[in-house]
Amino acid sequence: MADSLLALFSLAFFLFLNFPSISSLPTVSISHINSNQTLICALTKSPTQQRTRLNCTTTSSPDGFQLPINEGNRYPFVGIVGGAGFLCALSSPFSNPSTTPTSFLVCWRFLNNGSTVYKRVYLGPSLQDIDSGDSHVCGIVSATNQLLCWQWDQFNDDSNVNRSQFRSSVTVGENYVCGFSEFGEIRCVGSSSNTFNITNSSPVGNYSVISAGYNRVCAVNSTGGLDCWGDAMISKPNGVFKSVSMGDNRFCAIRDNGTVICWGGNGFSLPENLRQVSFEALQANRGIFCGILTSNYSLYCWGNESLNSNSIIFTDVIPGLCTTTCNCGTIPNYGSFCSRTLMICKPCVYNQDPPESVPPPVPPPLPPPRKSGWSTKMVAFLVVGIIGCSSILAVLIFLIFRFCKSNEGSRVHDSGPMEDIQIASQLQTSNRILVKKLSHLISTGNANHLEEFTLQTIINATDNFSDENRIGIGSFGSVYRAILPNGQKVAVKRAESTSSSSLPGGTKKRQEDTDNAFVNELEFLSRVNHKNLVQLLGFCEENNELVLVYEFMEKGSLHEHLHEFFSSDIMSWPARIKLALDAARGVEYLHVYAEPPIIHRDIKSSNILLDGDWTGKVSDFGLSLMGPPDDGSHLSLRAAGTVGYMDPEYYKFEQLNAKSDVYSFGVVLLELLSGLRAIHKNEAGERRNVVDVVVPYIVHEEMHRILDHKVPPPTPFEIEAVKYVGYLAVDCVTLEGRDRPCMSEVVSCLERALTACLTVPSFSHSSNSSSA
Repeated sequence: MADSLLALFSLAFFLFLNFPSISSLPTVSISHINSNQTLICALTKSPTQQRTRLNCTTTSSPDGFQLPINEGNRYPFVGIVGGAGFLCALSSPFSNPSTTPTSFLVCWRFLNNGSTVYKRVYLGPSLQDIDSGDSHVCGIVSATNQLLCWQWDQFNDDSNVNRSQFRSSVTVGENYVCGFSEFGEIRCVGSSSNTFNITNSSPVGNYSVISAGYNRVCAVNSTGGLDCWGDAMISKPNGVFKSVSMGDNRFCAIRDNGTVICWGGNGFSLPENLRQVSFEALQANRGIFCGILTSNYSLYCWGNESLNSNSIIFTDVIPGLCTTTCNCGTIPNYGSFCSRTLMICKPCVYNQDPPESVPPPVPPPLPPPRKSGWSTKMVAFLVVGIIGCSSILAVLIFLIFRFCKSNEGSRVHDSGPMEDIQIASQLQTSNRILVKKLSHLISTGNANHLEEFTLQTIINATDNFSDENRIGIGSFGSVYRAILPNGQKVAVKRAESTSSSSLPGGTKKRQEDTDNAFVNELEFLSRVNHKNLVQLLGFCEENNELVLVYEFMEKGSLHEHLHEFFSSDIMSWPARIKLALDAARGVEYLHVYAEPPIIHRDIKSSNILLDGDWTGKVSDFGLSLMGPPDDGSHLSLRAAGTVGYMDPEYYKFEQLNAKSDVYSFGVVLLELLSGLRAIHKNEAGERRNVVDVVVPYIVHEEMHRILDHKVPPPTPFEIEAVKYVGYLAVDCVTLEGRDRPCMSEVVSCLERALTACLTVPSFSHSSNSSSA
C-alpha cells in the first residue's frame, strides 16, 4: 500500500509541475549563419528519456555541429527557434519558491568572424509559445498571456502595443507579430509603418493555426481552409489543412491526411520522394523547409540542392509536448517519447467532428477476489484492518506532505523527457525575490553587456575560492583574486549562502538580504558606466552560487592605504585630494547622470578602490537604491549602511535622499585629513566618531592639530587647499541634510582645491548658505 501511495503521490506531484497550458512548441529550428551556411537544429529523444537532446548540423557540414556551450546536455529544452545568425532555446518549466512555474530562454549568436556568443535572455514565468523571425524572438507568458519580445528594442519601447491581447500561437514576421485572442480571432501588431497591410488587414473569424513569413501571413480557418494576407502572393491551394508554414515567397502546408503540398516562386514544390509521406509538423525559414515524419519521427529538409539530395537530417525528433489529455486523439507511438500516463496530441482538423477527449491510460483492473464464506469474526477483523489501514494511510500522506514542504530543494523523480530534475533542484532553493528581480533584469536587457560565467570557470579562476586568493569582504560576501582563462586578472565576489529552507527565520532573512544585495549590485552596475565607478564584467548564478566578476583594482582600497599601510603613494596632500575628487565624481554620476538617479547608501573608505594608475573608483552597490527625483524628496525606509558613516538624519527619521550620501562622503574627507578611522578608540580606549573629534578643530581654525601625521605638513602652496577641503567636509556632515552641499558642488570645490595645490590660491570658507 505504501508503494502504491508513493507512486500515486509521485504522479500527482509530476502532473502539478507539468505545464499543461503549453499546446505546442517548435522542436525544429533553421538558422542562417551566413549566405553559404544554414544551421538546422532539432530536439531529439535521449536513450534514457530523462531529457531532450539539442542536436545541430549545417548544410555545409552534415556530420554535425557542436554548440560552444552544450546546453542540450545540461538542461532539457521544450522549444527552439532560429533566425538570421542566432538560435534560441526554451527550457522545460521547473518549480521555484513561487507558485508559478519558471522557464529560461537562452540564445547563441553566430558572429561573422566565426565566434559564438551565448547569453540567457529570459528567466521568469513559463512561456506557452515562442517564435522568431529573421531578427526578433517573441513569446507569450502562460500565467498572464503577456507578449514578450527580445532583440526588438523599438517594439518593446512602443507604449501603444497591447501586450495582453494574445492568448496563444505567437508567430513573428519582419517587424510584426501575430497571434490569437482567447476566442481564436487573429491579432497582429507591428513596429513599422511598412507592416500596415498586415496589422490592419487581418481576416475576421476563428482560426486554429497561423504562420508568418517575411511580409505575409497565412492561417487555417475553422473549415480547414487557408486564408492569407499581406503582400501579393501566388495563388494558394484548396483543400483541408491542419498546419501551414511559410518562407520567403515559399509555402508548405500539411493536409488533413498528413501529406504535404508546397508552392511558391520559381516553381517551388515538394521533392517527389516526399509527396506521399505523412508529416506531423513543419518548420520553415527563408527558402528552407523541414518536416517531422509520422512513421518514424525522422527529420527531412528540403529547399536547396544539398538538402534535396541528402534530406534525412535527424532521427527520433520530439514531435510535440507530452501532456495529460488530448481532445483530438494521440499521435502514433507516443509512448516512445512520453512516460507513465502522458501522451502527445494530434492537431484537430476543423471540418470533422473531433473524437471524445482521450483520457489518461488507466491501469488494468485487479483480478476478482476469490469467493469464500465470511464469518462474524472475519468481518470484525476486516473492519479493524480497514480502520488501521486508513490510519496508516492518513499518517503516510501527512508525512509525505511535511517532507515535501520541509525539503523544497528535492523533487520526486520522473522519467518524462521534458523534465529536468537537476535544474529544478538547483533553483528551488533560490529566494523568490531573487528569481523575480534577476528575471526582470535579464529579460529587460539591462545585463546585455555582461558575460554570464559558468561556475566551473569561476572555481578554476579562484582555485576553488581558496583562502590564499581571498582579498576582502563586500556587502554580501567575500572577494577573491582570480585569473580568467584568457589571462585577465579580475576580482570575484561570492555571496554567502545557506541553502536549507528550514533554517530559522533570522538566517532566512539574512539569506534574503544577501540575494537582494547581489541583484542590486548586478542591476545598478549593469546600468552605469563611468571611469570612477568599478566596472562589472559579468556574473554567475548556478548551483545556488551567486557570483559577481569585476575589474581587478590592483592597489586595493582607500581604507587600507589610510589605516593599514605604513607607507603609501597617497602620503601627500595632492594625492589625497585627487582621490577624493575621483570618488566625488563617481558619486556625482550616480546622483545626477544615472537615469533614474542612484543613492549608494554605503559610501565609505573601504568602498573606494584604487586601480593600477591610482585612480579612485566607487564600488559595492549592494545597498544602493533608486533615488527620488530631486534633493527635496526622500524615500521612507529602514536605515541601512555602515556605523560611523551613516547620516544621523536618515538613521533617526528613516528618510533617505541623496544628501545622505553627501554626509557619508564628508566622513571620508575627514578620514583623508586626519588619518583616523570613522569609529576609533582614543588614548583612554573610548570609542569615538571622527566627526565628533575632528569637526571642532576645523571650526575653531585649529586644523593643523588633527592632520594625519603620516603625511608631511602641507607646503605653503598646499595649506589653503587642505583647509578648504576641511571646511567642505564640515559642510558635508552638517546634521540637517538641507544644509549640506550637493555632490556637484562637492566636485567643484575639490577641483578648485586640487588646482590650488599648484598655485597660490585665495579662498573664502565654504558657507552653509551657499552649499545648501
